[in-house]
Amino acid sequence: MNPEKMAEAEQESRDYLRQRTEEAHLAVGRTPPSMKTDARRVGATKVVDQSIRDHVPVTEDEKLLQSESRPDDFTRTDPWRVLRIMGEFIEGFDTLAGVSKGVSIFGSARIGPDDPHYAKAEETARLLAEAGFAIITGAGPGIMEAANKGARRGNGPSIGCNIELPFEQGANPYVDTLINFRYFAVRKTMFIKYSSAFVIFPGGFGTLDEMFEALTLIQTGKIYQFPVILFGRHYWAGLIRWLQTRVLLEGKISSGDIDLVLLTDDPMEAAETVIAAYEAQSRTASRRMEQE
Repeated sequence: MNPEKMAEAEQESRDYLRQRTEEAHLAVGRTPPSMKTDARRVGATKVVDQSIRDHVPVTEDEKLLQSESRPDDFTRTDPWRVLRIMGEFIEGFDTLAGVSKGVSIFGSARIGPDDPHYAKAEETARLLAEAGFAIITGAGPGIMEAANKGARRGNGPSIGCNIELPFEQGANPYVDTLINFRYFAVRKTMFIKYSSAFVIFPGGFGTLDEMFEALTLIQTGKIYQFPVILFGRHYWAGLIRWLQTRVLLEGKISSGDIDLVLLTDDPMEAAETVIAAYEAQSRTASRRMEQE
């Protein structure tokens, strides 16, 4: 893992993410935002050979995580960014304040409607929307699009929390309420705060990040009676086996930690689990209020 090899790996990772996300848009007949041209432009167009350039757009998260700062420009310093982060929290809280019964659905942005999990995600979201739940996703294509589509079919609120990436991801057309975030930490807070459960379909690092974020918060007592539903037994089987045979056996987690997740291939089972958990959460919240 020398620096040159690491840089190559990082670039390949970003390129693949962009490629597969664009393919997911194309699979449903949409032009990806990165491929759209300005319709108002007329006349000759100069084509720039991007292959000779290695510049990657800098996101706000990257700026925040860098240790460098420019003391001569206060708007580029960390104290100023704290104010911007606070502004994102305010916008998110203000927009989602009315959501008291939500479910976040995660999964790969890189699949199309031909993937079996696309239909399962749409059906799961439809069942939950019909039960009165708002469906919250990352607003992108793939599983996120399927979930927002299911929310609309079930006449429920369809919410998308988009994130700034080095390329424009674009929001799927089934999102009714869209919030754009610059900072992952703020966005992740919204997913947790306004959800009573996570339904997690097959996905990559981002999906795994959300899954382990929720499990850590449950394990440390920050949230309670919060189901983490892993949809797709075959996909998740290897991870669960590793947790059982390595992490659990070495005492890094307890047997109860394994029981924090539910594996299923059935949209109805997923929906019923979420509904039962929400009712338990409501009862527990009522008891706690009475004790205060």
